[in-house]
Amino acid sequence: MLDPRWNTFLVLCETMNYTRAAQKLCLTQPAVTHQIRHLEEHYGCRLFSYEGKVLRLTQAGQRLREYTRSMAYNSQKIEAAMAQEAPVCLRVGTSKTIGEYVIAPKVGRFLRAHPEASFSLLVDNTQVLLRALEEGKLDFVLVEGFFERSRYQARLYRKERFFGICPTGHRLAGRSVPLEEVEGERLIIREEGSGTRAIFEDALRRQNRTLGSFPQLVTISDFSTIKSLVAGGLGISFLYAPVVEKELAEGNLASFELADVPMSGAFYFVCLKDNLFADLWSDWLE
Repeated sequence: MLDPRWNTFLVLCETMNYTRAAQKLCLTQPAVTHQIRHLEEHYGCRLFSYEGKVLRLTQAGQRLREYTRSMAYNSQKIEAAMAQEAPVCLRVGTSKTIGEYVIAPKVGRFLRAHPEASFSLLVDNTQVLLRALEEGKLDFVLVEGFFERSRYQARLYRKERFFGICPTGHRLAGRSVPLEEVEGERLIIREEGSGTRAIFEDALRRQNRTLGSFPQLVTISDFSTIKSLVAGGLGISFLYAPVVEKELAEGNLASFELADVPMSGAFYFVCLKDNLFADLWSDWLE
């Protein structure tokens, strides 16, 4: 069982407000304050501080949050595992590329192997998924793009090609072109926080450029809409190979590469640090 004071600490980290934390915990505000002070006295450091009227975590508080999140998750899973005849329960998060174009066979295999299991799949962008993981709402995530790996337990899931797409017959189709040649095109790109966008932005930074190099910028979160607009001649985009495999094979879209700007992406299996149950999901990495 998780020490109630650690749970109070985590709820305060989530709300960053003593009154809201007390309401969520069904405690009085002085009780919440007392438990936080007890932790600060025990560890000999401040966990929270005020900047004006805004409550902030100190560096020590950030470290404790990282440790206690893992303990809270493990405690929750141990309670479930010790319950008699508890059914298998798995909560997975995937970024949109993986969720829409990669993961279906894995989910099918899991459901066939565990017909009584409770299973949920959340498909969203990488940053949203990592927040849900930290809040204990997911068991693990499969994500693309960049994240602070030191904060998590992470393993490579698979690597994928990443390249430009354009309409069939477009002047860029099938070519390896300098970045300068595509900067005049309308760029259709995923929303901020997505791994797909992060891969392309990183490639631009390596060439001392930003998305500001594209005067005609369109942001769309839906892959189908992006592909439809590109096929209709309304812009170009940059996506992972699995996303456009079918359209390329059918000749509805064409691909191109950026010369001297190598782009590829990695998908990662990510869970909280010191997760006691991570090995139980190793078959998802096969």
